[in-house]
Amino acid sequence: MFLGHFGVALAAKKAAPKVSLGTLVFAAQFADLLWPLLLLAGFEQVNIMPGLLAASPFDFTSYPISHSLVAQLGWGVILGVVYLFVKRDGRTALLIGALVPTHWVLDFIAHRPDMPIYPGGAKYGLGMWNSLPLTMIVEYVVFAAGIALYLGVTRARDRTGNLALWSLLGLLAVLYVASEFGPPPPSVKILAESALAIWLTVPWAAWADRHREPRMTEIEVTSRGRAGHSD
Repeated sequence: MFLGHFGVALAAKKAAPKVSLGTLVFAAQFADLLWPLLLLAGFEQVNIMPGLLAASPFDFTSYPISHSLVAQLGWGVILGVVYLFVKRDGRTALLIGALVPTHWVLDFIAHRPDMPIYPGGAKYGLGMWNSLPLTMIVEYVVFAAGIALYLGVTRARDRTGNLALWSLLGLLAVLYVASEFGPPPPSVKILAESALAIWLTVPWAAWADRHREPRMTEIEVTSRGRAGHSD
């Protein structure tokens, strides 16, 4: 998946309204942030095979460090511990750690059976990518649901709060269409180098989130109104 991972990060804001969206994107997309680095370093491998699947030309021959379930659980523990050490917030640290392996779950739905449980172990996948219409529907539904949940708990503090957020979301939506209907990358090296661009989404999401604030609940609005009247 692609948009679906961002949808999960956006939705997680409801559970952790004080956490930067950049942090949530970093956790939910950690596997895909790590993957191009490992690909360029030669630790993981992929082949480009146009026509392999309706929604993907990529034969993921080996990516146990970034995409096996056990590895993602391990990376989740590491990220959660780091967050706990820095922020001293155990509840949110658990959420950050849990976000990492959600990547495996969504990719398990999308991929053919090439998602390893552990390095060198059995591989699984439900093969949603065999159908382009189904893939696009699921991607956009998950993405839209995440956006709706995020907007339900935040509001723009200023103009930048809307501009930064919607420019990021719009770009992601357009890039996804372009990736599905455009030509495949001409080489694995170019694929890996272009995939590094996903790192830009982390500071971009953090920037947008800094210009947004939590929405008040009806109880908070009522309480604030009563406090104003009492003054």
